[in-house]
Amino acid sequence: MVQRTVLAVLFDGLQSLDVTGPVEVFAGAELLSPGAYRIRTASLDGAPVRTTSGLTLVPDESLATAPDPDILLVPGGTGSLRPDPRLVTWVRERGPRAGRLVSVCTGAAVLAAAGLLDGRRATTHWAYCDRLAREHPAVEIDPDPVFVRDGHIATSAGVTAGIDLALALVEEDLGRDAALTIARHLVVFLRRPGNQAQFSAQLAAQTAQREPLRDVQRWITDHPDADLCVDTLAARARLSPRHFARAFRAETGMTPGRYVDRVRLEHARRLLEDTARGVEEIARTSGYGTPEAMRRAFVRTLGTPPAEYRRRFRPATTA
Repeated sequence: MVQRTVLAVLFDGLQSLDVTGPVEVFAGAELLSPGAYRIRTASLDGAPVRTTSGLTLVPDESLATAPDPDILLVPGGTGSLRPDPRLVTWVRERGPRAGRLVSVCTGAAVLAAAGLLDGRRATTHWAYCDRLAREHPAVEIDPDPVFVRDGHIATSAGVTAGIDLALALVEEDLGRDAALTIARHLVVFLRRPGNQAQFSAQLAAQTAQREPLRDVQRWITDHPDADLCVDTLAARARLSPRHFARAFRAETGMTPGRYVDRVRLEHARRLLEDTARGVEEIARTSGYGTPEAMRRAFVRTLGTPPAEYRRRFRPATTA
């Protein structure tokens, strides 16, 4: 077995979970397959660093003495938004030597400052996508995916997305069963594919201020197979269809139809991952009506049909 060195870069003001999340994934893989990964951490001068939450992390060594890794992990945090010029120089010089260069959250800002994302597609935490695009116009920023891979460089969205990306790398190295075992061990609710949106419907949409609209949001989530046309939802909110559609968008940030689409897709995904129900039944209970309608929704949004999605993301032991 080829042992892969994982080097996590540490600096003051990093988000602790950006490091510990992926590291726990690789550590879990090492427990499953001893010798698979060698995990190292390094800071500029080898001194301990203080994270945004106040935790202190003690590195194994300095960046000057660190070996060229197979996987170089650059976390995010406030310290990545205005990175130390010495860190940027080190990443610019050493990053291209890594087999795979990975950023978590706003760690993409460090890669961009080093010029390593120029001409590439990348993502970061949703709250910083506009800023990254504005400060680094040569980078093609995609604000939607959980993570993006462009050649040997991978960038991921906020915080826990680093776990999703690390699981994808483990799956690439050790296979799907290993990645799913680690995900279950870490009690990760959903091992998300990279092209999945950063938000669930409930997170992407704001919670409506008025109770009738909040009730409609809950109703949609609890009854994805119901008649969820605007007229029906408006009647439930005791509003005219036009007033309802306008108010729903104003208070949640998306149209009723878009919200319904997201809820139904998430419901179908979870049934594919967590149950052995047939595609036809899932399509019906998720509100699609037919397997073909569900297939079109999956291909349009996730880039893969339901059967392939289940093959990739459902644990073999799930009943």
